[in-house]
Amino acid sequence: MTYNLYIDGQSVPTTNHMDIFNPATGELLGKCPVATKEQLDMAVAAAARAFKTWSMTSNEERKAACHNIGKILEDNADELAKLLTQEQGKPLNGLGSRFELGGCQGWTHYTADLELPVEIAQDNEEGHVELHRKPIGVVGSITPWNWPLMIAVWHVIPAIRTGNTIVIKPSPYTPLSTLRMIELIAASLPKGVLNVVSGHDELGKMMSEHKDIQKIVFTGSCATGEKIMASAAPTLKRLVLELGGNDAGIVLPDVDPKAIAEGLFWGAFINGGQTCSALKRLYVHADVYEDVCAALTEYVKNIPVGNGLDENIIMGPIQNEMQYNKVKGLVDDAVANGARVLLGANPKGGKGYFYPLTLLADVTDGMRIVDEEQFGPALPIIKYHDVEDALARANNSDNGLGGSVWSRDIEKAKALASRLECGSAWINKHGMIQPNVPFGGIKRSGIGVEFGVDGLKEYTTIQAVFS
Repeated sequence: MTYNLYIDGQSVPTTNHMDIFNPATGELLGKCPVATKEQLDMAVAAAARAFKTWSMTSNEERKAACHNIGKILEDNADELAKLLTQEQGKPLNGLGSRFELGGCQGWTHYTADLELPVEIAQDNEEGHVELHRKPIGVVGSITPWNWPLMIAVWHVIPAIRTGNTIVIKPSPYTPLSTLRMIELIAASLPKGVLNVVSGHDELGKMMSEHKDIQKIVFTGSCATGEKIMASAAPTLKRLVLELGGNDAGIVLPDVDPKAIAEGLFWGAFINGGQTCSALKRLYVHADVYEDVCAALTEYVKNIPVGNGLDENIIMGPIQNEMQYNKVKGLVDDAVANGARVLLGANPKGGKGYFYPLTLLADVTDGMRIVDEEQFGPALPIIKYHDVEDALARANNSDNGLGGSVWSRDIEKAKALASRLECGSAWINKHGMIQPNVPFGGIKRSGIGVEFGVDGLKEYTTIQAVFS
């Protein structure tokens, strides 16, 4: 099937296309349109025209529009979930495509009901000052390949809710599900409010440089985030960048290893580990180290891996060859440097980018798989003896997205978690984000936040009105 762009309320064909393959089978799934600079300009111009009227619509009208989008996502969830599984690789079940579509609906309806009322900064005999939130203008959204639909919703819905208009560009690895989703939901909005263009990486650079895009919201790698920030600088765009993480978890010696094994697994292996806020480094106290390794191994060995269209599968392939090779290289390096393989680490080859769920023990800081973000189904487990040392090692990273502490003593765990250098810290779980809680990173993990009222404010400017 050949897909089109969606610009100014119309399906727009392109001359050039790129082939998109199913990562589980290697089969051709569809042909993605490659937008030209002129088509990007068309999309931005359409969004700029639409902004003049959409920004003036009432709060209630925009709220209703977002709730209507939530209903459209619900009505088309089966179609989108199947396409997402074929394109991204994640299974239909487990925390896979149906879970992602459910998240899209939940985030949409929650965000629709958020409010940004006028705030009173001063009201006394010296004067009255009100703080008004106003939409920014045309928002450029650039999304990644790991949670393509959910992250598109995270970008698009708050922009629409606050009166902005949008041009979204999906990852060239997973564009088809986003093209289809945007086509479905954009048809419910005035033409030009929501537009989608697709293509190679240079299209993203064109967006971040574009003089008529007032804000860029990007989710993806630190390296790409740096390039976006640099190319956006000449036009002084507003930015929200949610970038990579190398999240650490610290397991204290009072845990019940069997009780935490399931939580550790999903914290590390959700979406095959292809999640920015997944648990990437696990520091375990020496007193419970072998027991935690054993409990994790026992749990993980029973997780079925395969083609996600099979209703019994819980984990799918890595999404693309580049990431597959990166994970393989990091694991091979760790094993060559003394890591003990508890499970996995020996891919069988064949069709699809299937890498076995891998647990590595006796890993040390300084190995690449600890110091670099693997973004795949491999977890290094690192022994420690002193909790202060573990905390220092956990914080010894350029990233600061998430972190976690695992303990029976909740207050002790909270005290330690507060010292983790990261935007989100969890106790006895990892990566469980919520639409009502701001989410973002520190250090090289990004700038700005998403979700909740604080995330909604990122799509507005503030105007003080004195009277």
